[in-house]
Amino acid sequence: MIDSSVETLEAPATNGGREPSLAGEPKATVLARDDAVSGRLQIKGGGQVLGNFSGQIECDGDLFIGPDAHVEADVKSARLTIAGFVKGNVIAVNRLKITNTGRLEGDARVGALVVLEGGVHHGVIRVHPEGVPEAKDTAVIESSRPAPVVTLKTVPNPVGRVRKFWGEFF
Repeated sequence: MIDSSVETLEAPATNGGREPSLAGEPKATVLARDDAVSGRLQIKGGGQVLGNFSGQIECDGDLFIGPDAHVEADVKSARLTIAGFVKGNVIAVNRLKITNTGRLEGDARVGALVVLEGGVHHGVIRVHPEGVPEAKDTAVIESSRPAPVVTLKTVPNPVGRVRKFWGEFF
């Protein structure tokens, strides 16, 4: 008797890795394409934002920002995929993926980062493979020593002396 198992894999993603199949767990649409909402959005599980949103988003599972979405919010999610426009700071505990149509304007703290060709990011990204720390980050450039104090002293102008000297001959 031979034991065998069959594993189904999806087609490779454009960055070469395999995307897990989500056939058993469809994502709920939280915000439809024509909707516009402002405020604080808390999502238990996964969801999609396909319309316009401003404020703050917290998601316990996978969050997908659709290609036509315009989001101006601070976003915290376990896994975040950006295919539209996001302006604000992002925390993706496990993974941040910016697709070829995605644009992120703001800082990000992530566990892993995937940016597909054509994806745009303006800001600072900090990748924490050991896990995103809960504490707020400090400045991007840290220095343990204080800035040096520079004292300036005036120096006499040597050009005036030369001009005076040569002026006697001309």
